[in-house]
Amino acid sequence: MSQQHIFPHLFNVKKKDRQELHGHKSFILWFTGLSGSGKSTIANLVEKKLHEMGISTYILDGDILREGLNRDLGFNSEDRKENLRRIGEIAKLFVDGGIVTLATFISPYASDRKEVRKKVGQGEFIEIYVKCSLEECENRDPKGLYKKARQGEISNFTGVSAPYEEPEKPEIIIETNLYSANECVDKIINYIKQNDYL
Repeated sequence: MSQQHIFPHLFNVKKKDRQELHGHKSFILWFTGLSGSGKSTIANLVEKKLHEMGISTYILDGDILREGLNRDLGFNSEDRKENLRRIGEIAKLFVDGGIVTLATFISPYASDRKEVRKKVGQGEFIEIYVKCSLEECENRDPKGLYKKARQGEISNFTGVSAPYEEPEKPEIIIETNLYSANECVDKIINYIKQNDYL
């Protein structure tokens, strides 16, 4: 169906109303970094901390979404772009629903991360660069993916046979090969508090 035949309904309950019901602002915590850098681990701990504070949250995780919504997508550059486009739309809906959304995706291309940022309001996208050396990520290799990529079993693997574009001006940088998980979590929570997100 052509876009010209789409007429969005104007519903009475708005994002602000949902935020007031939850008792806090809604925004995206976007965790980007190499495979094995600790994105999901840190996001999991941050969500637990926020949950204990009475904050309504939800985690969008790459592997989970590729099992369902995005299972039709591969890992070439076009599919990666579409993967993040869909995720960005989901994250936008969660923010509109008044939910603090934690998104954990390698998201290797700066342009794709920028497109997601543009989908939400000013200040509603917090980019967190989960920085970790490639060597350390390979040493960890929790899923055995680097080994497979080095052996040629996986193509277009970020950091090995596909590029990763480091964020130029992320709101937060956590260096997981230099600091403990709890120190990284504290840095994120402190940023949120100091910038009046909660």
